[in-house]
Amino acid sequence: GAAALQLRRLRRRQNGQADAQEPDWSAPVLDEAADRDSPFHRWDARLKIASLFIYCFLVVSLQTLIWAAAALAISIAAVVASRIPWTRPLRRLAAMSGFLTMFLIVVPLTAPAVPGETLIVLDPFSSLILHGEGLRLATLVVLKACAIALLMEPLLATAPLAVTLQALAALRLPNAICQMILLAHRYIHVLGHEARRMHRSMRLRGFAPRTDLATLRAYGNFLGMLFVRSFDRTQRVFEAMQSRGYRGAFPTWTTFAATPADWAKGAFWIIMGFILLTMDRLNLC
Repeated sequence: GAAALQLRRLRRRQNGQADAQEPDWSAPVLDEAADRDSPFHRWDARLKIASLFIYCFLVVSLQTLIWAAAALAISIAAVVASRIPWTRPLRRLAAMSGFLTMFLIVVPLTAPAVPGETLIVLDPFSSLILHGEGLRLATLVVLKACAIALLMEPLLATAPLAVTLQALAALRLPNAICQMILLAHRYIHVLGHEARRMHRSMRLRGFAPRTDLATLRAYGNFLGMLFVRSFDRTQRVFEAMQSRGYRGAFPTWTTFAATPADWAKGAFWIIMGFILLTMDRLNLC
């Protein structure tokens, strides 16, 4: 009896370690930070989406560097207030960094000349002329892009994806689009894991990618098999959904009830956006 109990404990411990090392790809984690506590987590999802989207549109309308930088500082403060790990916002910015870097390089070199602007001539490359107005515009776009990208984390990562999509449906986004987003976001992780597993199997069978026709044929077969497997998976998923009572709409468990604090948060962000836009238009520093 004691030996059997000890054996069961050992097996349970080993299973727990295996589960901790290997993620459950059948139900991938969508929102790691959704269970934290912050003013953004306690905010009604409908008002959060509506007010932050209005604020983002106002930030896009900014035309001066100082107030675009102020919007970026506000977004950084929002990320801090939402208590989200900085790995998520930094990954988002890193994904944008390549495009933004090229934008900072190309626009100052190709922008049309403006009378009275500053021209920067590099001594080793006298044929390359940096236009001051182009550099200003590129920097302005980069600041606003970073400000909005950072604000997407408090907007999307502070509530489960299902709750966010339910809030979008309450804001009159078509239900079919909400379901497509939910299923695509969930099963893209599963299909990505399937692709990595298939590629690993190819490498174990001696496949070495080269620049020849055989490699192209192998990758063509790989993509074709991935498509067939993904199609079969969608059929099985849909049949499983129907067997569990799916009739065109997912069941909802969240009931929205906006409080005065939620309305105050929404008003704060909209007023903040209008203040930035007003100060920008008046060119006040």
